[in-house]
Amino acid sequence: MMLDDTDRAIINALQEGFPLASRPYAQAAERLGLSEADLLSRLTAMKEAGVITRFGPFFDAAAMGGAFCLCAIAVPEDRFDEVNDAVNAFPEVAHNYKRTHRLNMWFVLATETEDGIGAAAREIEAATGLTVYLFPKLREFFIGFRVAA
Repeated sequence: MMLDDTDRAIINALQEGFPLASRPYAQAAERLGLSEADLLSRLTAMKEAGVITRFGPFFDAAAMGGAFCLCAIAVPEDRFDEVNDAVNAFPEVAHNYKRTHRLNMWFVLATETEDGIGAAAREIEAATGLTVYLFPKLREFFIGFRVAA
């Protein structure tokens, strides 16, 4: 998919904020000089083409009383797909990435409470038979990451 100037404007604009309104897409579209239907159609096309993989908010779970934790597992290569499916079946798993490292599966646990992290990790260990290594956040940095389209 080739992005045109409008697609690029959409990507750039929506990274800077999304309206909190009863019809946020209509409001965002108006700011971009588009119709709501055109904005939704373009977002759908970009998602289907893999230009964007996710469009949604980021919530600070810790500020709401919840918890996040980066986790890793050393998965035997011949079991990677099986373990991947098992890990992804847990609703607490927010992301899951394959890495070229002894700890080759990295994912984020997001739970309603701090205690939920350990409980979810133990359940994943029971389901996979593999150790889940926890890398809790020690300090938070806000980098304001944006990608210019």
